[in-house]
Amino acid sequence: MNWGSWSAFWDMGGRGLFVWGSYGALLIMVITELAALRHTRKAALRALQEDHDS
Repeated sequence: MNWGSWSAFWDMGGRGLFVWGSYGALLIMVITELAALRHTRKAALRALQEDHDS
């Protein structure tokens, strides 16, 4: 597509709120998933270290 200006690009033909809202929701989900994976990994490593120490 070819937009005439930046404001037309952000508006996306009147669907900008849906488009950019979808990207925002995806970004939040990806960040949440990465944080959950990091937490799970740390917990697993901590449990392995405790098993090794005992």
